[in-house]
Amino acid sequence: MILHLGGDAVVPMEYIIAIFDMENSCDSAVNREFINIARSEGIIKNISEDSPKSLVLAEINKKTMVFLSPISSVTLMKRSRNAIDISYNMLENKGDTK
Repeated sequence: MILHLGGDAVVPMEYIIAIFDMENSCDSAVNREFINIARSEGIIKNISEDSPKSLVLAEINKKTMVFLSPISSVTLMKRSRNAIDISYNMLENKGDTK
């Protein structure tokens, strides 16, 4: 299953560790420090030119990544509950002539 984070960014659900609201995350000194360290290490990917509404923490190929998404954390959480398993749907419809 995949989760669309905005723009052309999608991440497999099993790679996602956490989804944070940017407004609330930036209130904490510890979270601001984490974001600054992630930025200095080059592991932040800003998905859009729009201001980020959520921060998605993921581990991809044993590397931590931080995605700044223009989509709210609430919307991303809803999408994660309704994530589509593309491989299953493709296999299910294979050979279907309808």
